[in-house]
Amino acid sequence: MPLPLAPPSSTPLSNQHFNTSISSNDHPSYMRLALSYAHESRPLPTNFRVGALLVDSASNRILTSGYTLELPGNTHAEQCCLSKYAAEHNIPEERVGEVLPERAVIYTTVEPCVKRLSGNRSCVERIVETRSKGGGIRKVYVGVKEPETFVGDNQGRKILEDAGVEVVLVGGLEEEILRVATAGHVATS
Repeated sequence: MPLPLAPPSSTPLSNQHFNTSISSNDHPSYMRLALSYAHESRPLPTNFRVGALLVDSASNRILTSGYTLELPGNTHAEQCCLSKYAAEHNIPEERVGEVLPERAVIYTTVEPCVKRLSGNRSCVERIVETRSKGGGIRKVYVGVKEPETFVGDNQGRKILEDAGVEVVLVGGLEEEILRVATAGHVATS
C-alpha cells in the first residue's frame, strides 16, 4: 500500500524515498508537489524559486526532492536532487547516473538552466551527464520554459533532446509557477 503524499520536509537534507498516492501518469500532481518544494526556497532578486522531484517512474517512487538554495552554495533544485541522491549512495554527483534507476525522470517547475552566471555547471549539463553510461535521466517534465530574465534564450531543451532526454511540458500551473519562481524579483516598469 503506498504511503501518503509527503509534504516538503522542514529538514532540508532529509532524503527519504517515498511512495505517493499520485498515479504514475498524473504529471500535474507531481508538478504541484514539485511546486510545493519551490515554496521552501527563499525569495531573492537573483534566483528563480524552483522545486524538483527525482522519480523512479517504473516503481512510482520519489527518490529525492530539491529546491533552489536548499544545499550550501548557489544551488539549483535539479542540482540538489542529484547531489542528495549521489550522497545517499556515497558517490560523487558526477557518477550519479550509475546508480539511478533505469526509468528515472525529473519533474522541475522551471525548465533546467543551460547557463549559470555563477560559473557553476548548468542543470542541463548535470542531467546530460547522468546519461554518460547509457542509463540516467530519460525524461524531464517542466512546468514552464525558463524566463529570459538572467541568461536570455535557454537552449537547454535542444541540448537535452540531442542527448536523448525527452522534455515534456506539463501545462496548467504556469501562472502559479511563475508567481512563486519570481517572488523576490524587483518589478521593472
